[in-house]
Amino acid sequence: NEAIGFSQLKPEFEKLGAVVIGLSPDSVRKHDKFKSKYDLTVDLVADEQRKVIEAYHLWVEKQLYGRRYMGVERATFLIGSDGRIARIWRNVRVKGHAEAVLEAVRAL
Repeated sequence: NEAIGFSQLKPEFEKLGAVVIGLSPDSVRKHDKFKSKYDLTVDLVADEQRKVIEAYHLWVEKQLYGRRYMGVERATFLIGSDGRIARIWRNVRVKGHAEAVLEAVRAL
């Protein structure tokens, strides 16, 4: 789980002054259950109306077993202290991702 990796590395991100925020269209209640189930320490934001998701062009057509549907593209945005996007990871694969983002934060 991607959020587990970021939770494990949260102290390292904090040392660098970075804040990790997870975002999905799930409800606050679902996020609370998810955080409890996996003992997550990162903040999760509920974007139930998909305003941020759509603004970042992450509401995309997906395909699974030949069935097409709309869903959220897994992506990470590194936003610098100046408020600008410093780096984008799209179609993220979970393994090693939190570590890669941490290295990018160190390089800022």
